[in-house]
Amino acid sequence: MFNIFFFLMILAELVAASSQMLLKKSAGKEYPSFIREYLNVLVISGYGLLVVSMIITIFCYGGLGYMGTVVMEPINYILVMIMSRIFFKEKFTNKKIIGVLFIIAGIGVFYGLG
Repeated sequence: MFNIFFFLMILAELVAASSQMLLKKSAGKEYPSFIREYLNVLVISGYGLLVVSMIITIFCYGGLGYMGTVVMEPINYILVMIMSRIFFKEKFTNKKIIGVLFIIAGIGVFYGLG
């Protein structure tokens, strides 16, 4: 049921969530010029990680198929929520927790875990 592509897809989503953390950290800083705001280490690294994530995801289409890959994409929302709590001290709200439960249930239904 679970194969290497399943775990690669989780890795791709972890890389994508990390890129979003870098971009959010960059957005919270003040820069001396308009150019430096968009051409700095955090932004370039964030978009670089996003490209890596996209390449891994495209590779996973071969093993999981289109629907399998699309169903795994929402794991990113869960990872971003957890990483935002760790790095930016954002709160878990009831709506976020309910959303995560729906995401997990949807993945479980698709893969026949329920």
